[in-house]
Amino acid sequence: MEEMNENVEQNEEQDTEEVVEAESEIVEKTKELNEDLQKESNEDVEAELQRYRQIEQARIEKKEAGKQRMKKFGKVLIVVLAFAIISVCGGYGGTYLYMKSHTASNQKPEVNTQVIYQSVQRQDENGNNLGALSIKQVAELCSPSVVEITTQTVSQYWNQTYTSEGAGSGVIYTEDGYIITNNHVIKGASTIGVILNNGEYYDATVVATDAAMDLAILKIEAENLVPVVFAQEDSVKVGDVAIAIGNPLGSLGGTVTDGIISALDREITLDNEVHNLLQTNAQINPGNSGGGLFNDHGELIGIVVAKSTYTQSGTVVEGIGYAIPISDVKTTIEDLMTKGYVSGRVYLGVGLTEISDSQSARYYGVRNLGVYVTAVEENSPAKEAGLEENDYLVAIDGQQFTTISEMKQLLNEHEVGDSVEIILVRGSRTLVVHATLAEKTE
Repeated sequence: MEEMNENVEQNEEQDTEEVVEAESEIVEKTKELNEDLQKESNEDVEAELQRYRQIEQARIEKKEAGKQRMKKFGKVLIVVLAFAIISVCGGYGGTYLYMKSHTASNQKPEVNTQVIYQSVQRQDENGNNLGALSIKQVAELCSPSVVEITTQTVSQYWNQTYTSEGAGSGVIYTEDGYIITNNHVIKGASTIGVILNNGEYYDATVVATDAAMDLAILKIEAENLVPVVFAQEDSVKVGDVAIAIGNPLGSLGGTVTDGIISALDREITLDNEVHNLLQTNAQINPGNSGGGLFNDHGELIGIVVAKSTYTQSGTVVEGIGYAIPISDVKTTIEDLMTKGYVSGRVYLGVGLTEISDSQSARYYGVRNLGVYVTAVEENSPAKEAGLEENDYLVAIDGQQFTTISEMKQLLNEHEVGDSVEIILVRGSRTLVVHATLAEKTE
């Protein structure tokens, strides 16, 4: 299993030398003040920190204004998309790609039950259908549909408040402001911002999330946006052109990289979830999470989610990135938009931890390596079946497992309403219990 790198710090690249100098001063001063806050709780220090945060916000606004000025010097081809019934898009999850995960404010807008489907006609000035486009044409066509996402996460430590920043990418789902990104990009965030290709900034609110697919839908108050166009579900083949557009390093929004589809259905485990992903050699970097992977017709074929950096033996890996195939995310997005959750997902209702080495076993005071119950939710199938905290789970329907991902795979082979047999060890006793799986609605 490829090792996924996490928590890569954002390194802003500014539009002018003046802003670069200001940022350096802000970062150094903020670091000093945060160190002071760790040593003592001092109202003067907190006030000073707040003042520098305000300066940093002003810097961000100046960056946005600079982007708008730069747009005057170069034309970006924005194609008006005709809307009709075709398909939907989505995103998927991953452990590597950038973000300090977050979930924005607790107040969610009312879910839009009228999903807008899209189609587009690729024609030249004479009305003839276009074939494959050049990379330049795809970049001009699709860049307006890809956004930068910025986040701030507030945490408490030893009675002190700290703010960390993150960044990622997203794609525009509808012209009235629905945005798709990865759940890990926005998980836990106190505030979320979206920067359009033209430099305009909007506050964003979380509409719905699906941690299992690492997918989230955001909403901004904007109109006349340029949505992505979705490829046919079975149209992607090995060797096809793959063009990634996103916000690598959290500061290089609109970056375009190209390659091919290297493989289909790569089985990759991310955050204890097994997924079949598109593999591409288009350059993927921290901050690309949630961005688009397009074909040479300017159609979205996947949502960028992760990249491999090292093998288990420590060998450095290059040119291996992953994206959720569009066929896997369409139904997820439709469910999130219409129901707020993904229908048909089985639910057991337990918190789990995985003990994978002897050192961890000694720390937790257990003998066996494997999966242990850390919590049992009230009114859940697990509670009704009699599962308890600290139970050592061994097998489901006679099939043994030693990892959380293996256990989830076994559960996901079932449907809502199925009864499963769970073998567990509690103390010195081996027990068999039966649980009727419910539907996960959160």
